[in-house]
Amino acid sequence: MFTTTQLAAIEKAIASGELKVAYDGKEVVYRSMRDLIDARNLIRADLQKFGAIPKRTRYSYVSRRMD
Repeated sequence: MFTTTQLAAIEKAIASGELKVAYDGKEVVYRSMRDLIDARNLIRADLQKFGAIPKRTRYSYVSRRMD
């Protein structure tokens, strides 16, 4: 299971454009930004699954003109 600390570290790295992520005395270097984003998505899904962070709700809005 992942931690919110790991998620925060990955999100910080993505925002800064870095491929190196450090957390809890550990350091991981990702090969590409795509790998980093994939890791973030995996961690986020895991944390949402176990209720550690809230799930994102998406809303759609459709407007129809009735002429």
